[in-house]
Amino acid sequence: QVRLVESGGGLVQNGGSLRLSCAASGRFSSITTMSWHRQAPGKQRELVASLTASGSANVAESVKGRFTISRDDAKNTVYLEMNSLKPEDTAVYYCNAIVILSSAPLRFNNCWGQGTQVTISS
Repeated sequence: QVRLVESGGGLVQNGGSLRLSCAASGRFSSITTMSWHRQAPGKQRELVASLTASGSANVAESVKGRFTISRDDAKNTVYLEMNSLKPEDTAVYYCNAIVILSSAPLRFNNCWGQGTQVTISS
């Protein structure tokens, strides 16, 4: 069983910074794409940023220039560096990982973390 555990959320003032971490544990072969999503109250979950194993990143327009996604494959961990935070960034942030359980036969899981609350005060 693969488990994703997020950390780093909290309450910060407008313009502040936070760094989220998400570590994967369990039995698996490798991890392909890792990503961060968020869900604000009353809104649908949305993609914030994703990063493939080969290093290709995709960042939502709403956070481009303020948020940076990175990963440490030796630690099976993905990070989200968030700067110049705004009240509209307030949401529960979820980590996602496409985990390869085995390559032959190919088996994979789409895994989600439990979420971490990020609140920006105005």
